[in-house]
Amino acid sequence: MATIKDVAARAGVSFTTVSHVVNNTRPVSSDVRVKVEAAIKELNFVPSAVARSLKARTTSTIGVLVPNNTNPYFAEMSRGIEDYCERHGYCVILGNSEDNAEKQRKYLRVLIERRIDGLIIASAGDEATLAESLRLIDLPVVIVDREVSGVEADLVQIDHGVGAYMAVRHLLDLGHRRIACISGLESMAVGQARVAGFRRALLEAGVSPDDCPIVQSDYTSPGGYRAAVGLFEGARPTAIFATNDMMGLGVLRAAAERGIAVPRELSVVGFDDIELCRFFFPALTTVGQSIVMLGERAAETLIERVTKRYDGVARQLVISPKMTLRESTGAPLA
Repeated sequence: MATIKDVAARAGVSFTTVSHVVNNTRPVSSDVRVKVEAAIKELNFVPSAVARSLKARTTSTIGVLVPNNTNPYFAEMSRGIEDYCERHGYCVILGNSEDNAEKQRKYLRVLIERRIDGLIIASAGDEATLAESLRLIDLPVVIVDREVSGVEADLVQIDHGVGAYMAVRHLLDLGHRRIACISGLESMAVGQARVAGFRRALLEAGVSPDDCPIVQSDYTSPGGYRAAVGLFEGARPTAIFATNDMMGLGVLRAAAERGIAVPRELSVVGFDDIELCRFFFPALTTVGQSIVMLGERAAETLIERVTKRYDGVARQLVISPKMTLRESTGAPLA
């Protein structure tokens, strides 16, 4: 691999002159610039990003840590982050913690070693460990989707409580009174907020919680499937609110295998509005917002910090959700 000294020898100039041409750090005559650029092309010279970052004190690189990149939600969010960063001259290094706090900690260390300019992170769940790690780094940080207590950082998320309330309110307005909730771990702030919205809607409608069980699972389609199978074995609800779309799709699968007609015998609502929902049959009614837009707003917020366009107190950007009505909900059987 060619070095800066190889380029200098080929062009007949000093290596400091090559550095000035590459980094635009000092005026160079047009004749010399032409020689250096020709030598760079002939030798296929690639400047060292590490060396340039040490000089410029920036790498134009953003780190992104997500808990599960097989979940379409985080894939769509990452796409929004990458799209925004590309338009503004930043590269993205993506890490997948697989909902593992230890792996998240290791990825965080690796990203810092790569001298990233800033970090966007969705928590893998162990908030205490993550909070401790984030307090020790001297980088702009944006937390997205899953709030982390004890950390002073910008936060970008959808209004989880309001979204859950809207989903259950929709089922109540259709006439459902036996509504089950399939939740993620309530130890996570997202799970707590969505369950709270579920309960608030029932309370306002005067519906007894005894008729509306809450089943904990994980935020995956198999998790939703297993929870639904358990609910079908008892007094079957007329509707299920799954606190994310992947679980909702698992519910649809479990219902189809048992010949339970959706929405005639069972209504199902999800949360997030991932793109996949519209291509299932029946298409999943859900509550959410453009996930790509959420990623773009997170990237915009971080780059404002990185470039010092905003240097004030930590911000909370809470995005209002909206209902997307599809084929999986209807009035209960009389």
